[in-house]
Amino acid sequence: MIFVASARNWDSVGFLDRGSGDTEGDDMESLAAYPHRVEARAGSGPWLARAICAGLLLAAFLWAAAGHAQAPQRTYKIVFLAGPKQHGAPGRHEYEKDLRELAWSLEHAANVKGVTTQVIVGGAPRDLTPLEDADAIVVDGNGDWLKKETGALFPQFQDTDGRTYDADTNAYLAKLDALIKRKHIGLVVFHYTMWVENWVGRRYLLDWLGGLWIPYASHNPVDTWAVRPLRTAHPVLQGVKPWTYREEMYSRYFLVDNPGRTELLQATPAKAENGAAGPVAWAYQRPDGGRSLVWGGSDFHDNMHGVAEYRRFLLNGILWTATGNVPRGGVSSPPPPEM
Repeated sequence: MIFVASARNWDSVGFLDRGSGDTEGDDMESLAAYPHRVEARAGSGPWLARAICAGLLLAAFLWAAAGHAQAPQRTYKIVFLAGPKQHGAPGRHEYEKDLRELAWSLEHAANVKGVTTQVIVGGAPRDLTPLEDADAIVVDGNGDWLKKETGALFPQFQDTDGRTYDADTNAYLAKLDALIKRKHIGLVVFHYTMWVENWVGRRYLLDWLGGLWIPYASHNPVDTWAVRPLRTAHPVLQGVKPWTYREEMYSRYFLVDNPGRTELLQATPAKAENGAAGPVAWAYQRPDGGRSLVWGGSDFHDNMHGVAEYRRFLLNGILWTATGNVPRGGVSSPPPPEM
């Protein structure tokens, strides 16, 4: 920081010698130019010049300390809703393991502080108390396809008339929707959670996420997928590089025109019969002010340990939906232990 002063003001206390021809009273000079002049005019030795400079430096320090005091550390609460392990062979659809390891990674990130997490297993709780103070909710669980399973967010399609839900479920969903929107809670949804056939369930998903995966029109083939970030400047893509891995990828989404949605990742299957390249993840700035993220992968659990870019993308996305600032280079966290 550099202090400057008007020549007129300094001259009023006898600090400047100016000839009679000097009429530029508003010239600005650096504080560093004055100590020898102070000493010469004061006639009291160098101590006065040094005392004045020391006083000014102290004032500058106190001003900086008062104006730039460190703000309290931002904290984030992330709630992870993991469906029960009812779908797929061992090592696939390991909702609880995946989410516990993502929670661990956020809490142990080297460049993100103040994160606390809570993992709830079994789907969204009817008692919304654990969600009241959440900054973001991450959901990875069953869709509504199979009657024998427990849906992560909605009752199973076969237990409904396909168009709506029972009165209690409708009342619960209305309260959940109101909470998410009133508190601008971030929402992250992975993979099979997107399989929803009930009309009311689809309306909620489209409203919360800005896009849909439509059973029997969209698809989810297992293949070797080449995933790459799209050319868009978005915080979730900080530090994320392309990767290739085995995955059951939910893809071929129904994406209506929506200015709040930003497509983030494109994936290309190795086999031509599994389709062409298309978007498999997006961020959504909701009209209520909250943020959402959709990701089509997260089937094979071993990817959570073996593919760093995949893990970084998920951690960035979760932090972004919680309105956190994604660090330059992305969230940095060691591979999680097996949970």
